[in-house]
Amino acid sequence: MTRDIFGMALIDFQKGNYSEDITTYSSLEEKDIIPLPYLFRDYDAMPLIEQKALDLCRGTVLDVGCGSGSHSLYLQNKGVDVTGLDESEGAVFTAKSRGVKNVVHSNIYDYSGTKFDTILLLMNGIGIAGQLNGLPFLLNHLEGLLNPGGQILVDSSDIIYMFEADDDGGYWIPDNGKYYGEVEFTMEYKGLKSVPFNWLYIDYSRLEQVAEQENLSCELFCEGTHYDYLARLGTQP
Repeated sequence: MTRDIFGMALIDFQKGNYSEDITTYSSLEEKDIIPLPYLFRDYDAMPLIEQKALDLCRGTVLDVGCGSGSHSLYLQNKGVDVTGLDESEGAVFTAKSRGVKNVVHSNIYDYSGTKFDTILLLMNGIGIAGQLNGLPFLLNHLEGLLNPGGQILVDSSDIIYMFEADDDGGYWIPDNGKYYGEVEFTMEYKGLKSVPFNWLYIDYSRLEQVAEQENLSCELFCEGTHYDYLARLGTQP
């Protein structure tokens, strides 16, 4: 067992050793593929939600879960003072190899000291909260990294569509006491598997509710084509 499956795959692609993609297995009994070339896309190949988020960035930016550095690179090339952050050592190596000047190898919860005008969590980066009860702690920590008047830009998805619909327009959701957006994943790459990890998909109304409880404003900026959305959170006046 090894943890940094994601980083291994990124390094292989960056070094020209691309031969397969990452496979993911989830507690929703779903098997999926993460195509490595997609993780190295440029601005023009990004979904509209990501493009809008990058266009909304202002001041100094912290790119949480920067991965291969695609978002950080775009901002850096536009003259933005951006810092990429990732707990994957392989991701940090890859982002630096691609030219991102400021990259920090850290878990977001262990990172402090520097404050930013914009904190960016794209590709459902808010999922690092793991579970719904971890979201207030994450938002509180992120707020502590903001300058006065700063903003947090997040995208996520309401995965209610993955559950069976009934004739009344409702959904059959397992009665297990968990929020339906809490998913456990395992990654596999070249025969190696990661340890299982929790990931959170949060519907907008629930995000808005938790944000308000943490005294953060929450604005639905735009919606995507498939239950996804971009939200902007900020400190209350």
